[in-house]
Order: sequence, then C-alpha cells, then structure tokens
Amino acid sequence: MALNTALLAELKHEASNTRKMLERVPSDNLQWKPHEKSFSIGYLASHIANIPVWAGRIIEADEFDFAKSDFTTPQGVSATDIVEKFDKNLADAIKILEETSDDVLNNPWSMRNGEHVFFTTPKKVSLRNFLLNHAVHHRGQLSVYLRLLDIPVPGMYGPSADER
Repeated sequence: MALNTALLAELKHEASNTRKMLERVPSDNLQWKPHEKSFSIGYLASHIANIPVWAGRIIEADEFDFAKSDFTTPQGVSATDIVEKFDKNLADAIKILEETSDDVLNNPWSMRNGEHVFFTTPKKVSLRNFLLNHAVHHRGQLSVYLRLLDIPVPGMYGPSADER
C-alpha cells in the first residue's frame, strides 16, 4: 500500500470527527475564553480549520522557517465560515496527498526559526504530527470549551456523554 493511501484514510476519518466539533462552535460567542491565557473559542476553531494547509507546506517544501514567513491563522467570522474554511483546506490537503509519491513522503522536512532547527523528520512523520496529532490535540481542547459552554459534545470514537 502506498504511504499516501494510509495517510489519506486516516486524515479523512479524523477530519469527519473534527468537522462535527467545528459545527458546534457558537457563532454568537467566538470571543469566549475559558481562561485569560487561553485562545478564544473562535481563534481555536479557526486554528483547527487551518491545520490542513500544512499538507502543502510539508509536501511542497523541504522546510518551514518561521523567520522567513508571515505565519498567521486566518480568523473565521462565524462558525459557518470556519467550517467552510476547514472544508476547503481539507479538500486542498487531500488533493495534494493524492498526488504525492512514497519517495516524496520519505524525504526529510524541517521546522525552524532561522538558525534554530526545532526538528527534522521524514515528511510522512511530519504530516502525521501536523495534520493528525496536532488536529486531535486542539480538537480535545475544543471539546472542553464546548463542555464549559454547556454545548453538547459530539462523540469522536463512540458516543459522548451527550449522545447516550
């Protein structure tokens, strides 16, 4: 099995769970934060919706250098906007992965800030970290935000307490 086939299957499965979570974000309360040090729920949801753009950043280059980029997270103006952004970014990521060979996925990729290299891993590992693990991590945070706002949390790998 080609590496991209396995990555695509996992990405699509996790993306359906992520989309369920993003659909619950309250448009009328995007600035809400559980703590002063926390992201707002709108920023967190926008960040999650933006994660699929890392497919192109990883596949189409050999490194990402924060010192050379104007890295920002585009902010959604409503929950609908955030979900639409996620769907578009996901479709772009899927297309990029569908066209990626094992040779490319085995090449190294680095994340750095100027001379400081955070890590170098094969692109396939970086994709799992940024497209999957990163999204799952922030999706977990978002589930706590929803719970604190008393918004029913959708099940991810079975029913949630709200779906029993």
